[in-house]
Amino acid sequence: MEDDRYRARLINCLSGVKTACLIGTVDNEGATNLAVFSSLFHLGANPALMGLIFRPHVTPRHTLENFKETGFATINLLSSSYQENIHHTSARFSKDQSEFDRCGFTPEFLNEGVAPFVKEAQVKWSLSFVRQVDIPENGTHMVIGAVEDVFIPQNILKEDGFLDLAAIDPCLVTGLDCYHQVKSGTRYAYAKPDHKPQALS
Repeated sequence: MEDDRYRARLINCLSGVKTACLIGTVDNEGATNLAVFSSLFHLGANPALMGLIFRPHVTPRHTLENFKETGFATINLLSSSYQENIHHTSARFSKDQSEFDRCGFTPEFLNEGVAPFVKEAQVKWSLSFVRQVDIPENGTHMVIGAVEDVFIPQNILKEDGFLDLAAIDPCLVTGLDCYHQVKSGTRYAYAKPDHKPQALS
């Protein structure tokens, strides 16, 4: 068993630092759920699609079940100051225990949306369920979602559409349990074969 845990920690760390996203869902009975994920990835901008990887559905996966049941989920990015609360959502709460209540977050329903956002989040958007792709090699599931409503503070949105996420100090994670902060980055002009990359001011 210890060897399995060692392997899981090692392999989970290999892909590096990722954004810690809180995913908010609700079931058809109105029970809310919140869970931390680091497996969100970009699939395309037009149409705007994102993917999520879920572990094998051999035990209750409330986020996956609710997303498929209602067709909606929210993605919420929070400041690293919330890292303890964020990590707490990874505990195995029962379906009747809302992580919003247990982990110190406030559910917020925006634009008459189905799924709850996290009020404390500074950047948030909703996804509508597109389809599930089962991965037979390891029993995991990739879910494709379409980006719907997006809520971002204007001070981090640049004229060309770039989001200065470092300005909100987003919570990052390595592996399953190590949380980080991000420093401001350097942007470069579009790369061309015959020119040295130029840093943007």
